[in-house]
Amino acid sequence: MTILLTGSSRGIGAAIHATLTAAGVPVLGHGTNSGIPADFADPAAPAALWREALDRAGGTIDVLINNAGVFEANPIEADDWSEQWDRTMRVNLTASAELCRLAVLHWRERRVGGRIVNIASRAAYRGDSPAHWHYAASKAGMVAMTKTIARGYAAEGILAFTICPGFTMTGMAEDYIDSRGGDKLLADIPLGKVAAPEEVASVARYCALEAPASMTGAVIDVNGASYVR
Repeated sequence: MTILLTGSSRGIGAAIHATLTAAGVPVLGHGTNSGIPADFADPAAPAALWREALDRAGGTIDVLINNAGVFEANPIEADDWSEQWDRTMRVNLTASAELCRLAVLHWRERRVGGRIVNIASRAAYRGDSPAHWHYAASKAGMVAMTKTIARGYAAEGILAFTICPGFTMTGMAEDYIDSRGGDKLLADIPLGKVAAPEEVASVARYCALEAPASMTGAVIDVNGASYVR
């Protein structure tokens, strides 16, 4: 088995990489500056990453985990609002969609099953700050895309899962928590703390390796009960 993991160099991605490696699973990591390099702001990057990963894996990838993403403020007053919207959509959603497409085509051509695990966000359901319309929309799109893949290809053994973390103690989350008042924001989480990256990674490992086929299409929340559906 070989897993392709995007955004593996830090935060949740690094925790997923470590968790899967500890389980003895070969992981091909991707990062803008580490692993297999690819900048998803470049429309050609996802296909180039897939080709390189397939080559390194000897022609077979069994699981795709889409974790790479950006979380960048885009106030509605910004002159470049549309450009920033497009950038977030390309990096967070379109690149993931292109990799999902290539994975599905790969598995259908080989007539084998495979698994997709997409890391979305609580924001897909709850929304986000006024400066992050684009982020919430990109993650909602990822959830809908994953459900569509699950429904469309389950009969061929192609399974798809979404994980929706809330605040997670990565560098990105720490900056955001501090910028939004710290304790006040934490008070909105009934558990009283943000998730550790390793908690999200354990769910990703389960979806990638163990989750029963009947769970395909599931959306799993990891948010300390700060949003329950």
